[in-house]
Amino acid sequence: MAGRTSVVEKWDPKLTRRVVDVTRPFVKVYFRSEVTGLENIPTGPALMVANHSGGLATVDLSVFAVDYYRAWGYDRPLYALAHDNFFRGPVGDFLERTGVIRATERHAAEALAAGGLVLVFPGGDYDVFRPTWQENVVDFGGRTGYVTAAMGAGVPLVPEVSIGGQENQLYLTRGIRLASALRLKAFERRLFRTDILPITIGLPIGLSVVWPINMPLPTKIVTRVLPPIDIAAEFGDDPDVRRVDAHVRAVM
Repeated sequence: MAGRTSVVEKWDPKLTRRVVDVTRPFVKVYFRSEVTGLENIPTGPALMVANHSGGLATVDLSVFAVDYYRAWGYDRPLYALAHDNFFRGPVGDFLERTGVIRATERHAAEALAAGGLVLVFPGGDYDVFRPTWQENVVDFGGRTGYVTAAMGAGVPLVPEVSIGGQENQLYLTRGIRLASALRLKAFERRLFRTDILPITIGLPIGLSVVWPINMPLPTKIVTRVLPPIDIAAEFGDDPDVRRVDAHVRAVM
């Protein structure tokens, strides 16, 4: 569309570097983060698919970005697809300048067409609020759009798996039944694009139902980038999306 600035053109490497420099001590000291397997990232465009942890105070993106830019420099931007809620108000422009973009097919396609690395957390709120005793379970809640996005762009899928974030407090339940019982699903889906009411226990609040947010404890977060998956080579020219999704989650 004429006159529209693409998300690719909005990325600001200088601002991104400043943000990464500020967050580096936090993830490296407080969370003692480690990222391995960066050599598995292709030099060309790719869609990276990751699990999501840590509730509303998730640091998954920061943990990865700090090590990614240290290894790859700022000549190649990292784009991360994010929920619409993050773009309400003036913060939206700031996020786009650092590579955080709305999770839409158009934005993902633009970034991939420009040769970028695009990071997506398909599980979103469903994944990030999984119970602590399911921290080892990779469950995207049946969301497979990332597979069709990679197929449409003709790019490999790069699985990234992380552990540790779901230990920063005690995640009791996603609260799906509670939200339904209180008839909050329709309201939350309309306002926040979610239908869960998570319950956690942590510090300093104690028992929390979504809000207020407990302070994340300094758990160690370890992330590993796995070898890329060439969908066409492994599953043929017309693959079953659900089968590809099952394979991605299995290797993770």
